Amino acid sequence: MRDPMLEVVTNPVTEARRYVENAKKLLKDHGQLDYETQLYQDRKYIRMAGNTLWNGVLLILDAVFHVKTLDRPHPDIIDYKDAVSNRDGKLLKLVVTGYETMHISMGYDGIQAKETSACGLRLANEIIDRCATMLA
Repeated sequence: MRDPMLEVVTNPVTEARRYVENAKKLLKDHGQLDYETQLYQDRKYIRMAGNTLWNGVLLILDAVFHVKTLDRPHPDIIDYKDAVSNRDGKLLKLVVTGYETMHISMGYDGIQAKETSACGLRLANEIIDRCATMLA
């Protein structure tokens, strides 16, 4: 039986960008931004968007660095940092900051500031762009 966690995505760049678009749509359609305070009203959708962004980043990182293996189909952030640090120091900084922004601040804490979500979206796109050049 094949493990769906280890299946190869045929076009990881397109798929990762689809995750980013889904996160944008979540925030736009359900985040309920208060334009005066620039705060989203519903943390639930911030958390969903943050986790969606982070999953898209993990997808592209797995495509480039092959962190998921049969021995460890559920790697943690340390495994990703180790894999990235051996190849690209700037990408490592983006991944660490992205982890803190998308996964922790948005995904767990549900930080309501629009700037936090905008930063998460920007970091996800930068990581995807950098990984796309590595795949090319």
